[in-house]
Amino acid sequence: MSGSRTPAAALRDGLWQAVLGGSEYDAVDVVRAGLGTGWDEEGLLLDVVAAVQERIGVEWAADRITVAQEHAATAINERVITALVHHPAADRPSPPHRGRVTVSCVDGEWHAFPARLVAEVLRLRGWRVDYLGAQTPTPHLVAHQHQTNCDAVLLSGSIPTQLPTAHAAITACQAVGVPVLAGGRAFGEDGRFARALGADAWAADARGAADVLEAGLPGPTTIRQAVDDLPHLLDQEYTLVVQSRSRLVRQVLAELENRFPAMRGYSDAQRERTAEDLVHIVDFLATALYVDDAEVFTGFLGWTAGVLSARNVPVHSLVAGLDLLAEQLHDFPRGLRMVREGAAHLDGRPAPTAPGAPV
Repeated sequence: MSGSRTPAAALRDGLWQAVLGGSEYDAVDVVRAGLGTGWDEEGLLLDVVAAVQERIGVEWAADRITVAQEHAATAINERVITALVHHPAADRPSPPHRGRVTVSCVDGEWHAFPARLVAEVLRLRGWRVDYLGAQTPTPHLVAHQHQTNCDAVLLSGSIPTQLPTAHAAITACQAVGVPVLAGGRAFGEDGRFARALGADAWAADARGAADVLEAGLPGPTTIRQAVDDLPHLLDQEYTLVVQSRSRLVRQVLAELENRFPAMRGYSDAQRERTAEDLVHIVDFLATALYVDDAEVFTGFLGWTAGVLSARNVPVHSLVAGLDLLAEQLHDFPRGLRMVREGAAHLDGRPAPTAPGAPV
């Protein structure tokens, strides 16, 4: 790059103030000004815009900005991306044409911002990109491969509870001869869940995804069933917990009211939020059972505890719900162990010893 380069921190601070203040025009001005100080579009997208988007999520979790502010800031950042990549750059070299790829979110995944960044970086590097956005149903994703004959599918997931759906999408795309590159927090910081689900490759970020594509992906793999990748699914715990979700939530909610009479005075809105929290707990437990990794569950509990604490909700209320859930899981040994370990982790208790384990 030619010319001086404004420090990234200054650009991030300027963009943060603009999006927090709700000023789309100021936000666009900040990043476009960066182009004039030695930055290129890829650097601005990943080192400035993405970093500010990360901060938006952190500030919301810490209860320092509202849901409305988080939504507004994200919407402005989306438009900043559009303004940046559509801005004419006279000195921008024409990238080589590398091929055609599909960038899509897992069905049920509505955090499309990371996928959008990947799509734009790949376009800047010369790929023709079919960007399908959030929540793409797997049958439509596969149908698109039949219509376009893409070189690869880049599958994005931020929420771990969509990993079972991601697994189905990976195997379905591979079955029609298209390799899959997985990315996003749902697949683990080290990509271990991408590997466990049989993805052809994993990348930690947009730059990594571009590098993997440029190096070349392996050819199609053999057609597999879910238990081929995850043989522990044969115990049916994942399936049974998913099928029992409504019953588990109802029973735990009813027992909470029995043991904590103050809950009987909850408003309808408070009861609804409590039920939603329980649904999320059961969903993350089911996902942990799917991939047979308790850290999926305990990581979610730790994050939830932090969010609740920032909103002055005591952690012991979460622990109480976990203890009651454990009472309902006597027929699910893996699930029971994970819930007990999660409750012990939050409450500072010693982790329970599994039956038959050495003391």
